Amino acid sequence: MNSVHHPRVYMRSLATRRTRSELSGGIRGAIRVLKRAGYDFIIVETSGIGQGNADVIQVSDVSVYVMTSEYGAPSQLEKIEMLDYADLVAINKFDRKGSEDALRDVKKQYRRNHKLFEAPDEEIPVYGTMASRFHDPGTNRFYRALIDKIRQKCGVDWQSEMTVSGDLNIHYIIPPERTHYLREIAGTVRKYHQQSERQAEWASRLYQLEGSKAVLQDEEDASVRERLEQKIKEVEAKLTPENKEALKNWPEMMKAYRQEQFVTRIRGKEIRVPLYTETLSGTMIPKVALPRFKDWGEILRWLHKENLPGYFPFTAGVFPFKRTDEDPKRQFAGEGSPERTNKRFHYLSKNDQAKRLSTAFDSVTLYGEDPDERPDIYGKVGESGVSICTLEDMKKLYAGFDLCAPNTSVSMTINGPAPILLAMYFNTAIEQQIEKFRSTEGREPTEEEREKIKRETLKRVRGTVQADILKEDQGQNTCIFSTEFALKMMGDIQQYFIDYGIRNYYSVSISGYHIAEAGANPITQLAFTLANAFTYVEYYLSRGMKIDDFAPNLSFFFSNGMDAEYSVIGRVARRIWAIVMKHLYGAGERSQKLKYHIQTSGRSLHAQEIDFNDIRTTLQALMAIYDQCNSLHTNAYDEAITTPTEESVRRAMAIQLIITKELGLAKNENPLQGSFIIEELTDLVEEAVLKEFERISDRGGVLGAMETQYQRSKIQEESLYYETKKHSGELPIIGVNTFENPNPPEDYELELSRATPEEKERQIANLRAFQEKNREAAEKALARLKQVARENGNLFAELMETVKVASLGQITHALYEVGGQYRRNM
Repeated sequence: MNSVHHPRVYMRSLATRRTRSELSGGIRGAIRVLKRAGYDFIIVETSGIGQGNADVIQVSDVSVYVMTSEYGAPSQLEKIEMLDYADLVAINKFDRKGSEDALRDVKKQYRRNHKLFEAPDEEIPVYGTMASRFHDPGTNRFYRALIDKIRQKCGVDWQSEMTVSGDLNIHYIIPPERTHYLREIAGTVRKYHQQSERQAEWASRLYQLEGSKAVLQDEEDASVRERLEQKIKEVEAKLTPENKEALKNWPEMMKAYRQEQFVTRIRGKEIRVPLYTETLSGTMIPKVALPRFKDWGEILRWLHKENLPGYFPFTAGVFPFKRTDEDPKRQFAGEGSPERTNKRFHYLSKNDQAKRLSTAFDSVTLYGEDPDERPDIYGKVGESGVSICTLEDMKKLYAGFDLCAPNTSVSMTINGPAPILLAMYFNTAIEQQIEKFRSTEGREPTEEEREKIKRETLKRVRGTVQADILKEDQGQNTCIFSTEFALKMMGDIQQYFIDYGIRNYYSVSISGYHIAEAGANPITQLAFTLANAFTYVEYYLSRGMKIDDFAPNLSFFFSNGMDAEYSVIGRVARRIWAIVMKHLYGAGERSQKLKYHIQTSGRSLHAQEIDFNDIRTTLQALMAIYDQCNSLHTNAYDEAITTPTEESVRRAMAIQLIITKELGLAKNENPLQGSFIIEELTDLVEEAVLKEFERISDRGGVLGAMETQYQRSKIQEESLYYETKKHSGELPIIGVNTFENPNPPEDYELELSRATPEEKERQIANLRAFQEKNREAAEKALARLKQVARENGNLFAELMETVKVASLGQITHALYEVGGQYRRNM
């Protein structure tokens, strides 16, 4: 009820206190007041005291009893007084274990209590419902039965136009048999390490035996040599063929990495990568440094836990070498109008061969609304992000960038309305290519040519849309649709990607950044993010998608703070993901590679001693680059106060450019490997993450834990712990709670970035013009969209058409009607 917004809905909570009843002493008076106020439908919800009192029947015309399957043994049903009086019974949370049995037993009891021995089973008014799910078939059937009962008992002429589906199957996000997927994942990782350790021990034993054989080769006693040979055969048989092959190939691998160039062939083309960088002093710095192990067990242990960059389990990185034509630089931008943000994008990527754009949207867009004069909307238009509400806005936002160019990549930080914005983006890219066709061919393309252009465009676009709805519920809060409906749209996007062969664009950026910004420590950030990722994997599999069809479209996004664990966050994530993908889900190599973006911690920036923020950001960026992040955003020092200015953004970009271009050690691409502390931290963080998986699993998996607010509570507790330590000075923060400036500077003006009234007015005017131009077409398109939703069709495929004529707010509100608005579990 807390999500019902209507001027004719009034809610009030009444205390029962010492009335020894499930009803408040003031309930009758309250009902009289509401009747006098003209309310024609009054719902009284009692405090729910279990088996006892049926007092509600004294004040109600129609009585409903809501229960769950957790009432104990069937014999307990005889003691529930309301089963004697209830007109309707709802067994809620029907996806819970034992609900089917509960439905059968409650129907039996109701039949006995009401002496309905001859009535058909479907006429017994007991319904299995899942009220938390929008458009739940069981809840819809209950609603229709309630309307019929009110009409029958109260003599009103109420009619409902809702069509009730005969489909009573439960549509699970995670099937019941997969509820403990996270515990299974933790077991898979531990089993891999145990087997690896056993194999390493046998390999060491074999190395020792072969060494003994070499030492005793001149031994005259043949029996000693025979016993050694026999033992060597026994131990060698313990090694798997895969491990024997790895040990056999290791000398050749070392030799290949000690050449001047590393030569590989990809799609028949020879690729040569220089393996050394010469310093000013003439020292040859290897691009990849190799371990100097001799013992076969140590080599095998290293191959299983670390390996070279680009080789399973990808601890050191998912690619053998970093790209030379594209820096990891991806700077976040978004402010005011689309035209203004477009100007900032061109500034940020000036002189860069690769155009890597990352888009921030204003809160109006993030919540799926259109710009408006309404006070609670107007003030936020274009603030702390760009205002985008139509396809025309999207075209202006990326004007001048070839969205199909192989060196162009666009990231969009949008979650609730992500499917709508993504459809706008794809249409923008398609329209660019159609415009190229017009200019080269001098005519409009045919329908067949348009479809061909569309398919080719979708295969070429590169980038990421965030679209991570689980993280939103846990940490950031820009949820707008019901969780199930949002997940369905995520699945529809991925299915569309599969149908159109979209391989270079990521359908979701599974995000830990906002979990960390909300207060989580690095281990919790990593554990929650990976747990969410595996939940998407389980959901997509339950929809019938194949692992290798969707796993390559998943990407990740982490925060880097100052804690020690951040130095290994990428290593741990890559290793867990690779092991689980290979050994639990049977995925191919491309699916095993976890690719992620890092943003330096916004939470670590402080308004005091603002210049010191660049020092923190530099250290965080260094950790990210050493840990082989795939892309990086460095925060500007003034983000503690305002949207970054051009000057502060230039400094922020310089931080990562100085590391990648000037720092000598960064010319080596695996600087963390071989460090005792890094190896120790990797193992410690990995085990801590696996234990968190088990805690979440014991709460019913990610979705079950979300019902009880487990993730939010844990984040809040860790945030409070951090703030307490900071406040007490136990956690030193230079210039904030220690080493404070004895001569603080006088107040000075800092440039604040704000959307101008002219920009806001222009956005509203452009929106109204777009809506007026497409008024009739939008009405039809929105009706089609709602019909596709009701029929469980692919919503993203339909959105690709809807966004051509309807605005963001129009689409969002249409989808509320068929998919429900988000409501937090209370």
